[in-house]
Amino acid sequence: MEITEQSELDDFSQLTVLIIDDNRLVHDTLKRGLYDIGINHVKCAESAYYGIRLCETTRFHIVICSFNVNSDKDGFHLLEELKFRGHVNKTTVLIFLSTETNESLVNSIVELQPDDFWVKPLAPKTVQQRLIHTLQTKKQLFNMYRATDTKSFSKVIYFADRHLVNQSLHQYHPNILRMKGEAYLSLLEFETAESFFKSLLKTYSYAWVYLGYVKSLLKQGRINEINELIEKLINKPATRFGAHDMLAQYYIEHQQYERAYDEIKKATALSPRNIERNKKSWDLARLNHDHEGQYIATRNIAQQAKNSIHDSPELLLNVIRSGIDLAAAITDERSFKVLQQTDKHIKQLQNEYSDANEFKQQLLVIQARLYIVREQKEKATKLVENHVNFIASPQIEDNLDKVKVFHELGMREEALKMLEIISKQVSGDSLTSQVINKYIEQESLERAEINFSPKQLNDMAIEHFEKNRLQPALKAIQQALRLTPHNIKLTMRMLKILVVIKQSNEFDESHQKLGDEAFALLLSANIKGSGVESIEQLKIKWQQAESAESAKHL
Repeated sequence: MEITEQSELDDFSQLTVLIIDDNRLVHDTLKRGLYDIGINHVKCAESAYYGIRLCETTRFHIVICSFNVNSDKDGFHLLEELKFRGHVNKTTVLIFLSTETNESLVNSIVELQPDDFWVKPLAPKTVQQRLIHTLQTKKQLFNMYRATDTKSFSKVIYFADRHLVNQSLHQYHPNILRMKGEAYLSLLEFETAESFFKSLLKTYSYAWVYLGYVKSLLKQGRINEINELIEKLINKPATRFGAHDMLAQYYIEHQQYERAYDEIKKATALSPRNIERNKKSWDLARLNHDHEGQYIATRNIAQQAKNSIHDSPELLLNVIRSGIDLAAAITDERSFKVLQQTDKHIKQLQNEYSDANEFKQQLLVIQARLYIVREQKEKATKLVENHVNFIASPQIEDNLDKVKVFHELGMREEALKMLEIISKQVSGDSLTSQVINKYIEQESLERAEINFSPKQLNDMAIEHFEKNRLQPALKAIQQALRLTPHNIKLTMRMLKILVVIKQSNEFDESHQKLGDEAFALLLSANIKGSGVESIEQLKIKWQQAESAESAKHL
């Protein structure tokens, strides 16, 4: 609910305030400070749910919200919902409270851009002083805030220029300059933004000045000019998160998906509550064949979205699906533990969502995939043939799961048809659509060329190797590594096969290249413990085979 006039902030006796905190002592402290400066219309809520209900009946000029509303949802997701419902915008005075000041929480607060952040315990005098200052800022720059709300960024720049020549507003110049710089970026005027932020660097050392300057250059594709500056920003707590987040965006735009994934993981770790960023991490994990990262991302999404506007049973379905993907890719005993956890997630879904029949088809496909991973292929075939609907769903993730089960059962024609349908479902030119489109393209190619899961290919490679069928063993392990390119166990298995090939007459330059790449991957993986000994033994065998190969040519 928008504050309609600047003058509304003048009369303290008419201001309405909402306090959301689960501690009544905090309510009392704040009310005492507010009453003393003439703010009398104060309502309090001990839960996010009740706070939202109050916003539905009252328009609040000031919202003071705890970041740690332990009873239902935290302040990050509460503010998201208040914004989504139109209860809070740029003309609302928004203040966060917290007892913590850890880096993760501060980064989350920076993302939300409140007007102020107060650390508990609170003192009434401090509350009064800081609130009066915040109200004055909001009042003096009211027209800029309102223009930002309506996305009238040209107006923001117009008002900023007028305010900057008004000497009485000198103390507000940093706020004005920041909003002006953000307006240039929003208008995609990146060259102008570059000059603007560059000039500010001579006077100000605020984090937002450096980040704005870097963003303006990244948007022009000029990363090489600021590599050294980016490195400095990454090493500073105030700018670390923003730098990683911008780099992730830059690498996605330039289709450097492996580097984008590396950056988005760092940004997500530094500010874990943002669901959209977690979803990007998930999409990039899939694109980079990181099954474990995919599993972690879907679990993070489900956990962080709990009780938020993002919460839905589909999030738990995605955790289950990524768990099966991981179990099918793991070639050791961890697969059993992941499947156990997946069974628990299925029970959780059935318990938490009483109308689980709504997901009957999805759960049938999931059950079929579980049969396949547990090497009960006949049961999976019967289940799919008798109960699974072959018609495409409106949901992309449902259809992707069908692709996997069709492919795993050898129904490749049906799998490729479903992939064609999915490619038409992914629309738009957003960065997210770009990543998903690339993933679908990759899936289509791999499903057409590779007929088995990494686990199945690993088993085939072992069988071929034991029967001295070296080339088929190598081909199977190469296909498995194409689906899980950073799998250490598979890489070591490939090296064992290559050592034996090197001792034969079948060794050539392509095998040498594969061996060099495999050793490079193992060295970059920072392996510890018994794994180091295994790699050293492989190196010795590789060198001995090399000596034997050389001796043959003498």
